[in-house]
Amino acid sequence: MINGILKSFSYIFHPLLMPLFGVVFYFAKTPRFIPVEIVRAQVVALFILTLILPVLLYYLLKITGHVKTINLESTKERIYPLLINCLVLVLVLQRVVTPNQVIELYYFFVGILYSNLACLILVLFKFKASIHMIAVSGLYMFFIALSIHFKINIGGTLALMAIVMGAVATSRLHLKAHTYQELITGAFVGLIPQLILVNYWL
Repeated sequence: MINGILKSFSYIFHPLLMPLFGVVFYFAKTPRFIPVEIVRAQVVALFILTLILPVLLYYLLKITGHVKTINLESTKERIYPLLINCLVLVLVLQRVVTPNQVIELYYFFVGILYSNLACLILVLFKFKASIHMIAVSGLYMFFIALSIHFKINIGGTLALMAIVMGAVATSRLHLKAHTYQELITGAFVGLIPQLILVNYWL
């Protein structure tokens, strides 16, 4: 029972879902008027580029033998998925979320790109930072920045996100997917780029 619950956290809060969570949360909380058509177009485009496309490319990598499981257990298995994700994020920044449209989301995705690049560099040095913690901590920092930027009270959401971060870390430890050091490193790799980039839009 407990094993199933902890394992579910790794899937519910999968790194591929975090950008979409951030985008949906932004559009739900922004006080700016944004036409529904634009919101729908951006959400659909990001759903395809940040979720559907990476999943399809993962299966291509699996068929060609570059990865073995979705957990990407070795540092070698992580190289191609991280490279692909970086290229996808560059495409998102050039075609979907530009600074002239929604500057907050633009820098959110720039932060995600920097975190992915940092994770890739660590992988090249044979260090496996937790991608789950990178994603959830980056999203948490983005939520904090939005609450300050828009002057909105989202204390409940932030408290829930703190619990989620703890649950994800516990899940990864329970599944023996990462060590404490890999989880802590992942949290900082996700949080710091978002924190630095706040200076450009907050």
